[in-house]
Amino acid sequence: MTATDPALTALAQGWCALSALHGRIEAHIERALQAKHDLSVREYSLLDVLSRQHAGEGGHLQMKQVADAVVLSQSATTRLVSRLEDRGLLERYLCPTDRRGIYTNVTEAGLRLLEEARPTNDAALREALDDAARIPELAPLVRVVESLSVPA
Repeated sequence: MTATDPALTALAQGWCALSALHGRIEAHIERALQAKHDLSVREYSLLDVLSRQHAGEGGHLQMKQVADAVVLSQSATTRLVSRLEDRGLLERYLCPTDRRGIYTNVTEAGLRLLEEARPTNDAALREALDDAARIPELAPLVRVVESLSVPA
């Protein structure tokens, strides 16, 4: 039997706590968005990321950038874009300067749904963090997350 390195054990415990916090938050937000807006966390995230694009230089994201932003593979992101396009929330079109490039824009219906869902997302996030803060193993992580708030 080999001795376990205490630093690695602590690191593993920290990772487990971080993973638990993420899972709790995502599940709480998922339930709220599904119940009120028929929207998944991934769909909300994709709409949010794409709504922040702009038409100027470097304003449109390539699919790899979108995939990285929503933490999905490119193929999963493409399937997600297709589902939202089928619902009329996104539209794709060819890049005017590079016919190989495809851009994705949020439609007016997508922007309306995103704006309706944003307060639900934000409230669910706050509730999930408040719940997690009552768990001793997660409380320090909640404080770190809260300290990362970027002023508007």
